Amino acid sequence: MTFSEPDQRFKPGATLEALLQRRNRLLGPAYRLFYDRPVHIVEGRGAWLTGADGNRYLDAYNNVPHVGHCHPRVVEAICTQATTLNTHTRYLHEQVLDYAERLLDRFPAALDVAMFACTGSEANELALRMARAATGAFGIIAVEHAYHGNSQATAELSGVRAAGADGPAHVALVPCPDAFRGAHRGPDAGARYAETVGRAIDELKARGHAPAAFIIDTVLASNGLPRIPGDWLAGIMKHVRDAGALFIADEVQPGFGRMGSHFWGWQMLGVEPDIVTLGKPMGNGHPISGVVTRAELAGAFQKTSNYFNTFGGNPVSCAAAMAVLDVLDEEQLPQRALATGKHLRAGLRALAETHTIMGDVRGSGGFTAVDLVTDRETREPAAAAAARIVNAMRERGVLLGSSGPFGNVLKIRSPLVFDLPEADFLLERLADVLGEVSPEG
Repeated sequence: MTFSEPDQRFKPGATLEALLQRRNRLLGPAYRLFYDRPVHIVEGRGAWLTGADGNRYLDAYNNVPHVGHCHPRVVEAICTQATTLNTHTRYLHEQVLDYAERLLDRFPAALDVAMFACTGSEANELALRMARAATGAFGIIAVEHAYHGNSQATAELSGVRAAGADGPAHVALVPCPDAFRGAHRGPDAGARYAETVGRAIDELKARGHAPAAFIIDTVLASNGLPRIPGDWLAGIMKHVRDAGALFIADEVQPGFGRMGSHFWGWQMLGVEPDIVTLGKPMGNGHPISGVVTRAELAGAFQKTSNYFNTFGGNPVSCAAAMAVLDVLDEEQLPQRALATGKHLRAGLRALAETHTIMGDVRGSGGFTAVDLVTDRETREPAAAAAARIVNAMRERGVLLGSSGPFGNVLKIRSPLVFDLPEADFLLERLADVLGEVSPEG
């Protein structure tokens, strides 16, 4: 079925306007929707979504359905376990232990304990509590414009805040190490960005807070998937370790093989973390998340907290997560993501030869960014054009997002079943749209 062939099984139950009014009345105004003309979705299969109007959309945005929407292996695992047992970890059950063993096999031997929650926000908050318990400090260092969750603690350290909002005294933000648009771009860029962490530590101490941890999303997705200088993280670690702080690697977006060449994003940066956090892609969207760490850090946390999470690590979610690992291995999705990603980025770079709005194409595996500029020399971000392209692609049956502090970076982050035909479909539609959009939008 192509995008132009409507599926008559689905009929709109209400106009978009009526649905929007109902949503705003029932859910309130704080929720955000994608696209100027929102998409009403009724079904998902693989890398494709079907709208209430019967049109199909290529999902080139959602990382949560990691192995594809409604993957039959995951659906079967959820249904089978749900007919047997679903309870919490304050009783003994084997499913969470079986999954923990398989998960920990994907990590270095030193990272030997797994703890479970339901969301990435919860996992990151647990990691912060653990770092504070282990170090006796409270300060946190994060990257500007980062996103680590929507709980109070994670929202405080996320650089994505409401306009004009001030951060708390125990959080210090450092510049994103952007080798394309940032303040430092030469061969010494990594070292110069790393120096900002040393200054952040001094800043925290001046406010009365020793640092407990440095946390990063290991691909800096909210920053537009920047080109990170290769020596940046190693340089940072000297400052972090000397200050007695820990390194938390947020793997909610890059983890579980998305980067193609590596199973975890932190492996690409060459520094082993003290704590790793995982989110809902691990269960293909079923509510499971995790924290992986060293036994001594988990032990230090236990001395101050009796941890439980009512349904974190429940048998049904663990069955879903186990099935995800099976699919990743049996269908070789990381390897396929590596090949498809290279094909997609080669096609994008070919488009960039004739469309000067495309200032940079970057990424790895199933994660790609296109940095849009009004001028290639100045690298001025083309935010208005990015918004127009995202909406125009939606009208042509491809769902993309935008990212970065200026909103000018096209974010392509599809389920890992996104393959060569889907990449070509995206490239064809993008070529059409680029012909209609000026750098000024």
